[in-house]
Amino acid sequence: MSTPAVVLVRPQKASNLGSVARVARNFGLRGLSVVDPGVIPDEESSRLAAGADDVLGAIRRFESLEEAVAEYPVVVTTSSLRGRARVRTLELWELDGFLASVGDGAATAFVFGPERSGLTEDELARASACLRLPTAPDFPTMNLSHAVAVVLAATRTLPVDPGPKASRAEPPGEPWAPAGEIEAAIAHWDQALAAIDFYDTGHRERSLRDWRRLVAGRPLTQREVAILRGVANRILVSLRRGR
Repeated sequence: MSTPAVVLVRPQKASNLGSVARVARNFGLRGLSVVDPGVIPDEESSRLAAGADDVLGAIRRFESLEEAVAEYPVVVTTSSLRGRARVRTLELWELDGFLASVGDGAATAFVFGPERSGLTEDELARASACLRLPTAPDFPTMNLSHAVAVVLAATRTLPVDPGPKASRAEPPGEPWAPAGEIEAAIAHWDQALAAIDFYDTGHRERSLRDWRRLVAGRPLTQREVAILRGVANRILVSLRRGR
């Protein structure tokens, strides 16, 4: 697989920035993406980076998860807790098969939530899948840098030789659509659904979150996204003509 990205959402401890930077460097990453950090690198984070100051200095900052993962076709959130979301759940041992199913060329972003609260329902809804870390039920939460290390180690131990050709997904005929294009299609459908009074009973945010799960739950090609947007546009055009 291509080199994955690590996205930290609202990290609260500067020390974790340094520890994660070191882990990222261990596994060949040269940078991190951070969403709405509550802290900035300091002397302690630099000490814990221990030779990975280049990664610490290359942190990319974003205001939202939507912006941070916009260029990635595959978005995998992480959790040690069951029942946190209705998106597709993966056990760690299933990660290889999932990545194989979308092909080796699909760039993947692994998303890690805040140390205390984890990711919100809206953030989990943006995932292609949620990876559950195999921790003990009576003590499920992991240190942030440890969780990153477990996931990156799993990606590095994927088989180098995929075996028979049929066991791996063939690359799509069209390029994979990055998450930003999928989000634009969802926004287009939001307009169409509002235009046909789909939200007349309320609960727009919940309905839109479910729609996002439905669409974002699998990588889509650019052609598939174009089809989705084409249907939404046709609904809007037809309504305008009818009026």
